[in-house]
Amino acid sequence: MSMSLRFPAPLLLLAALVVAVSALAAACGDDEEEQFRIGVLVDFSGPIAEFAEPTMSAFELAVLHINEAGGVNGQEVVLVTGDTRVDPTQGVEEARRLIDVEGVHAIVGPLSSTVTLAVVSSVAREARIPVISPSATSPALSTANDDGYLFRTTISDAAQGAVLAQLAADEGLTSVGVLFRDDAYGQGLSDAFAEAFDGDVAAVAYAAKGQPSYLAELQQAAAGGAEVLVAIAFPEEAQVFLREAIEQGIFTRFLFVDGTRSEELIGAIGAEHLNGSRGTAPGSGPATPASDEWDASYLAEYGELPSTAFLRESYDAVIAVALAVQAAGSTNGIEIRDHLTRIATPGGATFLPGPDGVRAALEAAGRGDDINYEGAATNLDWDDVGDVTSGYIEIWEYRDGGIATLRDVPFSVE
Repeated sequence: MSMSLRFPAPLLLLAALVVAVSALAAACGDDEEEQFRIGVLVDFSGPIAEFAEPTMSAFELAVLHINEAGGVNGQEVVLVTGDTRVDPTQGVEEARRLIDVEGVHAIVGPLSSTVTLAVVSSVAREARIPVISPSATSPALSTANDDGYLFRTTISDAAQGAVLAQLAADEGLTSVGVLFRDDAYGQGLSDAFAEAFDGDVAAVAYAAKGQPSYLAELQQAAAGGAEVLVAIAFPEEAQVFLREAIEQGIFTRFLFVDGTRSEELIGAIGAEHLNGSRGTAPGSGPATPASDEWDASYLAEYGELPSTAFLRESYDAVIAVALAVQAAGSTNGIEIRDHLTRIATPGGATFLPGPDGVRAALEAAGRGDDINYEGAATNLDWDDVGDVTSGYIEIWEYRDGGIATLRDVPFSVE
């Protein structure tokens, strides 16, 4: 005698659903195992949203070169993005999402110093996820409690502040006002400038959340007879106080920095008010084989070279992570961290940016060779706190409705 068992229809439906979900989860798991996932924290909205699209182009160029070379340890590199809005709380939340939900193995960005410090101290250090910022310049990063998980591909503002002070001296200034963003970036650069400048400095902070008017701060900065305003700010905020300074006749001469090196400022303020004003920003220095290769690759992909700062540094951050993973043979965060300091060591075989250079570097790293990746922006010979130890500060000028590089000043923080 045979006997068949019949289950109620709802149970059969539930069983089928469980099988389907399990199969989908397994398939997704297989897909993720074939990917090396890099979290990208930039500012698609907020006071530096102007820089998001160009920065992404540099990140994507690096991924293109890596994936054309076969990926990392046979895995395709995938970027997963998050918007920090230059808000530490938002940045921490987005970093948690990227790590806990999206399963990223490393993070490039954030762009701002304050958000970078918050992400590392609140999330990445505990999660053991390396973070490489291409543009967080505050000296505070050098003393962050990060357990070695924080790196940057740009030079500290200890350098920019000194070069900015020399620029002010070269222009014959003896008394300046400084209006700076009240955060790690603004405070750090303002302090570095004031320490290096021999003249009088009236430094005034403004709220990092932005303000409808900066009249009181401008008047305070000018009260001592300042000849020029040093604008240490982000473009969205600078649009407001520069217009106010000009309209009120408080300041008509300015010195700028990397945060106020902005095409959008020209349109907002008017080229006639900015032409001839100079500023500083981390730069890549005179042409080198590495920078030439990057320029050629960028031109081939996008048609013209960018005027936005920190794009070469952005490319280098992604390439460095990929090489560290290839050298480690692992996506484990501790292994990535420990190998980041080994992929740009002087004495190893030198490799350059660009599709051919990246392919050769990945192959060499996979063989266990000692490699020295020469970055598009600077060498990546990181010290024990994750800082690059030498580089260039660019002197630039608003000219004829655009931005022109005047010269590059070499600088070492060793």
